[in-house]
Amino acid sequence: MILAVLQARMGSSRLPGKAMATLQGQPMILRQLERIRQAATLSKIIVATSDQPADDALAGFLVSRGVTVHRGAGADILDRIARCAEAAGPVSHIVRLKGDAPFVDPGLIDQTVRLALSTGADYASNRVYRTYPAGLEVEVISAQALRTAAAEERDPLARISPTAAIRSQPNRFRHAHLRAVRDWSSLDWRVKTPADLAFARSIYDALHPVDPGFRMGDVLDLVESKQDLGRFAA
Repeated sequence: MILAVLQARMGSSRLPGKAMATLQGQPMILRQLERIRQAATLSKIIVATSDQPADDALAGFLVSRGVTVHRGAGADILDRIARCAEAAGPVSHIVRLKGDAPFVDPGLIDQTVRLALSTGADYASNRVYRTYPAGLEVEVISAQALRTAAAEERDPLARISPTAAIRSQPNRFRHAHLRAVRDWSSLDWRVKTPADLAFARSIYDALHPVDPGFRMGDVLDLVESKQDLGRFAA
């Protein structure tokens, strides 16, 4: 089983409640799930959020929409993701995705999963050697590597970044890297500020009504053709 875990939370100093900010009439978290479900390689999706009161409304909303939710310690994201894998059943790989990425691309998810499977890598990603726009990161971790990291990592700060221990030990954990055909790493499509949200809304307003399954290439074409979106263009 390939399990996708989407990290999401309501607390943000720059953009509070961003998971529920609307894109084309639906909360961003639902737009992300809409896109993730298009990936052919995934067996199941869980949203991982914290057990803090600030995330009660998010968790309740998702459960009311039939989304599987796991809640865990706010500062221990490594444990939270490991427990998602335990709860899901017999999982071979976990796909880690982040909640500030409304342009998550199902094609990139599938490519990264297939890279992990074909190479036997413990960790496959397009993150270590960045060539894709920020906000399109995909990390695929073998269940065994995740269990090892969760059991061994003692640094509380390191446990906030659940793949840090695996990424920092390429001699112990086998890595595989997905690279784009050109370098788009200067682009940042994450939603962290009100300006980022305005950008995401402009893209969704332009592309989603025409094709809800729009991909990275469609966003690139749009931002390269619009001068007012210049700071996000290649």
